[in-house]
Amino acid sequence: MPYDQSLDKETFKETKEFEGTRVTVGVFSYNGGAKKLQLTRENKDQNEGWRFAKLGRMTKEEAQEIIPIMLRAAEKM
Repeated sequence: MPYDQSLDKETFKETKEFEGTRVTVGVFSYNGGAKKLQLTRENKDQNEGWRFAKLGRMTKEEAQEIIPIMLRAAEKM
C-alpha cells in the first residue's frame, strides 16, 4: 500500500533554526497507529531555499536546543 499523506496525523511539531540549517521535531501517527517521534533536518541551498538532509549528527548547541523540544514532544505521545 503506498503512503497516503491524508492518513498521517500530526500531534506536535516544532522547528528550531540554526545557522544555515534547521531541525524539526514532530509527533505523527499513521493510519491510527502508534504516535512516533520524528526528527528531520533541512539545510539552506544556494537560493536560500530549504532542502531535506539526513539528520545524522548534531552539534552540542543543536542537541542542547533540541532535547527540550523532544521532551515536550514526548509528552504528546
